[in-house]
Amino acid sequence: MSQSKIRKEDALRYHAFAPAGKIEVTPTKPLTTQRDLALAYSPGVAEPCLEIKENPEDVFKYTAKGNLVGVISNGTAVLGLGNIGALASKPVMEGKGVLFKKFAGIDCFDIEIDTQDPDEFINIVKNLEPTFGGINLEDIKAPESFRIEQELKRLCKIPLMHDDQHGTAIISAAALISALELTEKKIEEVYMVVMGAGTAAIACTNFYISLGMDPKNIVMIDRAGVVKKENLDPSDPKYPFGTDKNLKDLDDAISGADVFLGLSVANVLKPEHLLKMATNPIVFALANPTPEIDYDLAMATRNDVIMATGRSDFPNQVNNVLGFPYIFRGALDVRATAINEEMKMAATRALAALAKEPVPDTVYKAYSNKNLGFGREYLIPKPLDPRLITRVSMAVAKAAMDSGVAKYHITNWDQYETELLHRVGMGQKLMTKVINRAKSSPKRVIFAEADHYKILKAAQIIQDEKIGTPILLGNKTRIEQMIAEHSLDLSTSSIVDPRLEEEMKERYAELLYQKSLRKGMTKYDALKLMNDRNYFGAAMLSEGTGDVLISGLTKDYAQTIRPALRIIGVADGVSKVAGMYIMNTRKDMYFLADTTVNVDPSADDLVEIIGLTADRVRFFGEEPRIALLSYSNFGSNKGPEPSKVQEAVKKAKLKWPELILDGEIQANIALNPELLKEHYPFSELAEKGANTLIFPNLASGNIAYKIMQELGGSEAIGPVLMGMRKPVHILQLGSSVREIVNMVSIGVADARMSN
Repeated sequence: MSQSKIRKEDALRYHAFAPAGKIEVTPTKPLTTQRDLALAYSPGVAEPCLEIKENPEDVFKYTAKGNLVGVISNGTAVLGLGNIGALASKPVMEGKGVLFKKFAGIDCFDIEIDTQDPDEFINIVKNLEPTFGGINLEDIKAPESFRIEQELKRLCKIPLMHDDQHGTAIISAAALISALELTEKKIEEVYMVVMGAGTAAIACTNFYISLGMDPKNIVMIDRAGVVKKENLDPSDPKYPFGTDKNLKDLDDAISGADVFLGLSVANVLKPEHLLKMATNPIVFALANPTPEIDYDLAMATRNDVIMATGRSDFPNQVNNVLGFPYIFRGALDVRATAINEEMKMAATRALAALAKEPVPDTVYKAYSNKNLGFGREYLIPKPLDPRLITRVSMAVAKAAMDSGVAKYHITNWDQYETELLHRVGMGQKLMTKVINRAKSSPKRVIFAEADHYKILKAAQIIQDEKIGTPILLGNKTRIEQMIAEHSLDLSTSSIVDPRLEEEMKERYAELLYQKSLRKGMTKYDALKLMNDRNYFGAAMLSEGTGDVLISGLTKDYAQTIRPALRIIGVADGVSKVAGMYIMNTRKDMYFLADTTVNVDPSADDLVEIIGLTADRVRFFGEEPRIALLSYSNFGSNKGPEPSKVQEAVKKAKLKWPELILDGEIQANIALNPELLKEHYPFSELAEKGANTLIFPNLASGNIAYKIMQELGGSEAIGPVLMGMRKPVHILQLGSSVREIVNMVSIGVADARMSN
């Protein structure tokens, strides 16, 4: 999806880190007692087996079949790698399964079949049908792929699609609909040149014909030149696109073309070709990773060109992830017996329609682009648009019902929409949104502990991903040695050794001294403190020499935050800072505060923490639903702590009446809408439950997030320091490289919003 710079050792380490690979099987039922085991296997499992034997449709009631897709390949045409074989294709198939899960909540088994015999492959897949609710064929070379898919669609009674054939067709067709509307051209009249004659090119061309394009207005070109009927056997998949026109090559064919569809090789479309095309030419240069013509070159050649590529760093990325997760989601949910043309067309039209709707604030924030909106640089939605799962899946499900291939009919579409959103837990995309926002406006990031490998590795990623420009504080000789030892490339970073920067230390010491007047500090004390990189880094940030300060990997939190509070201070209108962790759970994303700073906050302190946390949750693109926690539910137990929380809730509601806020309340009740509706239906949280938890003291907050992280398997993002005048983030002791990168991204996005 992304065109980020990936180093070989990083990719190998990512896949090898225990547990190896990218997927696992996780039980969905309790398995803690002998009774649980007896229900799950013997003798309890016999009962659903017998029910399914009597009524095969009960398999969807008693098993995971209805949410299980097989990603199946023989590895003969792996994108960018060619025929690498079944075994070597396994990481790719696992990756496809991960995308199914991330974007549509669909579970996958990847199956790599070690045969290049189409008949043997067909037979194996056909016999796997009882296992799956759907089958996604992947990376199978042409022309065998056409026959394999056609035969399996005939034999199988579950949704089945070769994504390489149809994914690009479905997504690019949506972009074509938009482009034609913008240029006021009619699809039945346009002339198209197709560069490439493989699986995707043929599928795209066929699909465009289904949209209304006239086959007589299409010229296809392969390695030998313009495809002509006289040179082909009628059984060849390219035969229907053979032309009788007197054309030899791209130079001949491109004259007057309205549309160029490239699914071939890099840089084959030259500026002189582009200049021969019709007014307002539509260029889909979809070769990956390098398009048939560079985007910037095309824009410089003609200012009327509308262009799409397969790359994420240019407008109009034709990305299959816009389609396959949601197509299978809709197909599975109505138990479709096939993925037919009507369903594929419904997905295309849903994407094209969505592109014309106002873009939500969450998408603006994710891509940090104020110009998003239907037009030449926005033909199709962005992959992180949260509306995709509902719009595309629902359109596909309805098309399956209307075309007669659905075995189950949805009657309550509002309820179905809610279920779709619940399946993916929209919070899982939070960090991707933040990183994209940071990339749109990179900042200078001061690393106070640059003599540590994790910091240098994180700085490498920050530099490579264009999130920011690292400023490395520490012993210059030692840092340069570590960079060389670990084969890092930090050429765009700067190294600052505070011991050698006498003029800067003098200036920063004066800054600290002036901020500490009448607080017992002398100029000598201030100068001495500037040898501490946390003080030096905080002064750099305060002066504007950097934009974000990151520290805390090797030192105690309180020791690290003190210099920042002394030099940078709190934001206007803030009396106390607070810390928040974001917990990414299997169910959803939750925001926890205060987890790092205030030991025993008063009621007024809690009110300030509520305000800081609500603002920060909105910064991450979510609407806060806040629960103030205690061991009591709405006065059920007396004591100083419940009373303090009750007072804080009362004051906060007066200050921010628009907030969804309630308490005091126990954690399990706050997170469970069913329990709230049953016992406390009056609560503002009863409808959806809380996504933001405010703790009565530091001990409870700190303990809670660490238990969730270690025992619950939640990913902890943070700590996010709230209320500082400038972006300062104190790492958790021993943070991983990934966690450091996350914190830097939050800091850069924060700095961008502050400017």
